[in-house]
Amino acid sequence: MDPSRTSIAELVRWSTSEYAELLAIRDGDVSLTYRELGERIDAAARALVASGVEPGDGVAVWAPNCWEWVVVGLAVSRAGAVLVPVNTRFKGAEAAYVLEKASVSLVFVVDGFLGTDYSGALANRDLPGLREVVDLGTAGGPGTVSFAEFMTRGDVEHEELQVEIDRRSDAVTHDDVGVVMFTSGTTGHPKGVMVRGGAIIRAFHSYGECLTVRKGDPYLLVNPYFHAFGYNSGIIVCLLFGALNLPVQIYEPDKVLELIQREKVAVFPGPPALFQGLLNHPDLDQYDISSLRACVTGAASISVELIVGMRERLGFDHVMTAYGMTETSGIAAYTREGDSAELVATTSGRAPLDVELRVVDDEGNDVSTGEPGQLLVRGFQVTPGYLDAPEQTAEAIDADGWLHTGDIAVMNEAGYIDITDRMKDMFIMGGFNAYPAEIERVMVEHPDVGIAAVIGVPDERMGEVGAAFVIPAPGASPQAEDLIAWCREELANYKVPRHVWIVDELPLTASTKVRKPELRALSEDMLAR
Repeated sequence: MDPSRTSIAELVRWSTSEYAELLAIRDGDVSLTYRELGERIDAAARALVASGVEPGDGVAVWAPNCWEWVVVGLAVSRAGAVLVPVNTRFKGAEAAYVLEKASVSLVFVVDGFLGTDYSGALANRDLPGLREVVDLGTAGGPGTVSFAEFMTRGDVEHEELQVEIDRRSDAVTHDDVGVVMFTSGTTGHPKGVMVRGGAIIRAFHSYGECLTVRKGDPYLLVNPYFHAFGYNSGIIVCLLFGALNLPVQIYEPDKVLELIQREKVAVFPGPPALFQGLLNHPDLDQYDISSLRACVTGAASISVELIVGMRERLGFDHVMTAYGMTETSGIAAYTREGDSAELVATTSGRAPLDVELRVVDDEGNDVSTGEPGQLLVRGFQVTPGYLDAPEQTAEAIDADGWLHTGDIAVMNEAGYIDITDRMKDMFIMGGFNAYPAEIERVMVEHPDVGIAAVIGVPDERMGEVGAAFVIPAPGASPQAEDLIAWCREELANYKVPRHVWIVDELPLTASTKVRKPELRALSEDMLAR
């Protein structure tokens, strides 16, 4: 299998044969070997064809991490269709927009997850192209088809349907769009990012090698499958290296620690707040987590102390940080094995082979090493564009193929990048631009601070000022006044948070990023007091 020229459909055939006797996934009481997983995927692909799904059709999965998600998601590729993962936290109107935009004909749901009636949320929407809703769970609302009933459709004309899915798999190339992933929609409607299946495989093969993923590794996946962090760097990486996919629907520290102990988890990706939470867990030392070997984290400011804690207390031999966007197939840079704790904590790594990074000023000129500017990315893994949105595509990707990320970065002499902020998260205090991630990076250097999340809040005199939500480091009890005073010693005055609130946890998106809109709403209550 050549990872530089393989489609997802071909990867499924290869991995389910190459690793046939190894366990592929364990979800509660269900355990499937790679051979059994391949058989389930083929059965689901035959059922898709029997249901009228044609090559290139959009098929959506609006469900939490579970073994059925993996089966259906990969069956979509085997049937030559396009997978459309849907955020489990979306409401009916948001999901309906995605389904309509991507011309989805079938959608798979799990009614009842987090108390949500997914099928009911779609029942009264105007979706003329949506022919059917299949329930992967057992709650099955009116108008849905059970997963068991759906799967039997491939039994009729079994041999003919099998020939058809093999023919469709052969026809799919590595350059074809295999997945349409919708951005979170923090401004306006979500944008459908077209992702080439072959680009995912090529990018995450080298990523998986760097992460030291090995055949048979128990691979814990808290990251949601609908996100690039869950699908690309989870499901696909497991297929590439023959790892055991261990899906988690909802992150609960006790249950995750129990799972690590029981399954002897080796690889565990996740956001910094997750690992900080484990380090803060009062009963951490009661669990045997000695099997942990490798992890990747990112998407937030990290302290060197956190990296040291992950290595010394959680036992990781190899800690990576990485940077990516949906528009870069989920990856654009990552650190390497052997990088120092300081380099891992203070950068997101460097570009993989055949990917280029630039940092430019407002006029598009390269800035000097060590100076901030907008990060540009060019390479095989950059999206061909947004679905049915040529103007938005042209705004994001210039004529020379450079993706304008909207992220502010600093690059060092070795090409390692430090993402200092999102351009849109910047706030202006007294005429000075302040970037939250820069402030967060400094705050987590304080020994009593585990995680910091900074936003801009209204101020009558200055327009906006900084406000910080802080999760304490293990065993620490920081005081707001002390942290503000410390910031005054370390930061220019306009960057110093005027408000600091100590909290036990931060609101996270389903893709485990801090929900800053919720922090803004929470800050209104805090300020009102």
